[in-house]
Amino acid sequence: MDVADVAVRLLAVLLAFLLLPLLVGQGEHKVMAHMQGRVGPMHAGGFHGWAQLVADGVKFVQKEDTVPAGADRRIFQLAPAVALVPYLIVLVAIPIGPDGMVGQVVDAGIFFVLAVLGVGVLGSLMGGWASANKYSLLGGLRTAAQLMAYELPLLLSAASVAMAAGTLSLTGILGAFEWWWLPWQLVGGLVFFTAGLAELQRPPFDAPIAAEEIVFGAYTEYSGLRFAFFLLAEYAGIVVVSALTAVLFLGGWHGPFADQLGWLWMLLKTAALCFVVIWARVAWPRLRADQIQRFAWTVLVPLALAQIALTGVVKVVTS
Repeated sequence: MDVADVAVRLLAVLLAFLLLPLLVGQGEHKVMAHMQGRVGPMHAGGFHGWAQLVADGVKFVQKEDTVPAGADRRIFQLAPAVALVPYLIVLVAIPIGPDGMVGQVVDAGIFFVLAVLGVGVLGSLMGGWASANKYSLLGGLRTAAQLMAYELPLLLSAASVAMAAGTLSLTGILGAFEWWWLPWQLVGGLVFFTAGLAELQRPPFDAPIAAEEIVFGAYTEYSGLRFAFFLLAEYAGIVVVSALTAVLFLGGWHGPFADQLGWLWMLLKTAALCFVVIWARVAWPRLRADQIQRFAWTVLVPLALAQIALTGVVKVVTS
């Protein structure tokens, strides 16, 4: 790669990072408005409430940026960046289309993206601990417990795909992808997507930020742009988890006329999974913290182990 090629790739990744989470946030406003009959988000600016996202941005900018007197100021101020930046780094390694349409090919791509995703969750832990607020601390502890529980099924389900493809590279997995993988990797895909939702603390796994119980969890003391960065990190996480699920379990850019339209198939699959994330928020009630833990250890982990066993059997038979 020359300097110009690297610059173009990095610029494309940065634009995707800045644009796609905002589109998901705007889409969540509209989808929830239709599903729940909400009036407000459909009127801001006139046609279909197009200015709602702009109004939200102006609101966050105008709010006072406060830091609690007893907080650890440096950690408190650093936490939003720790929550947000890892998703930008992960986007660099996610292939969008064939013929090298990726920010950077990483040989151990699965390990890289899952390790960096785990760093993003640390932002919530840092914010909860540094806020000097018992509700924030409780939210941070719930986040830590949830991360420990759901990291294992996330890794196991991804390992199943790596076994099937015989490589840890995301581009290599897509290069080895076959359509007959879909039915026997379906369970692993469901486990991966569900565990990803839990790590993002999205409903119904949002006990760490349960507004009715602990105000807003680790983010209780945040306001203004720092709070907006946490929200942006959530939407960026939705994009990243949906894109990874599409790459690992739905064939990524594979589809009719993939050489010309591969990037479009990847975006459509990612968008469909983002819609499922929004739909789950509307359709499912919040689980209790103990139910979330039980679901991880008694349902997702056994299913992920069963998927790995099935993958091993299929590999032996087909070889």
